[in-house]
Amino acid sequence: MRAQVLLFPTITAYGRLYCAPRRLHRYNSSSSPFLNLSLSRFSGGLFFHMESGTSSSGKKAMVENLKRYGVISSKRVAQVMEALDRGLFVPVGSSAYVDTPVPIGYNATISAPHMHATCLQLLEDKLQPGMRALDVGSGTGYLTGCFALMVGAEGRVVGVDHIPELVDMSIKNIEKSVAASLFKKGSLSLHVGDGRKGWQEFAPYDAIHVGAAASEIPQPLLDQLKPGGRMVIPLGTYFQELKVIDKNKDGSIKVHTETSVRYVPLTSRDEQLGGF
Repeated sequence: MRAQVLLFPTITAYGRLYCAPRRLHRYNSSSSPFLNLSLSRFSGGLFFHMESGTSSSGKKAMVENLKRYGVISSKRVAQVMEALDRGLFVPVGSSAYVDTPVPIGYNATISAPHMHATCLQLLEDKLQPGMRALDVGSGTGYLTGCFALMVGAEGRVVGVDHIPELVDMSIKNIEKSVAASLFKKGSLSLHVGDGRKGWQEFAPYDAIHVGAAASEIPQPLLDQLKPGGRMVIPLGTYFQELKVIDKNKDGSIKVHTETSVRYVPLTSRDEQLGGF
């Protein structure tokens, strides 16, 4: 049986809302017999639930679904997302492999898998072995771990979050994952800090990912972006767009818009926590 569904959800990711591009997806339910697929309403859109009894089949189903929908087109991105078990980076009892965000406490969530895949695709060329990456708003550490697997032991990946408890959580998650050896070696590190200021110690970075919306590009992040490097950052207040910023070899900047998005502001720790 073939189900044809128009998917255009608006969903939360790392404490923000992401408006997925409108596109027509076709799914052949007979191709994955181990999946329990159903259609569900979520924030005004439709999406497929992907349920599985084991992490191995769950990871594979998640990645295959993203490939089928056209979100993942890169073999490397697919391999990394299947290798790093998302189930280790969500609270116990959460639906780790469903394409929705999951609350992680402290007024934050872990992004939906399609958002992780989108960012990995946009940054793939800047996540080659031996390169350096900065993840601002690293949350539970999943995307930071993906970056580390892509740049390898000779690269350097830095995750920064201003919530100490989330940084502690992310370290424990990484230590249980396939990225543990990279953390032990020191090529992956996670820090408490104001991500708007970047992390100067290991700059410049080939790739910078920012997980909250800024009214303008923070100058320290531009300064820490390597000539030839790329930054992915949401910009705007109420109306926001995911911007891809390329720094040319001469230091000049080229910006293009990837899609419309909805994120919480890139702000201070106290403002994020609010009444938490």
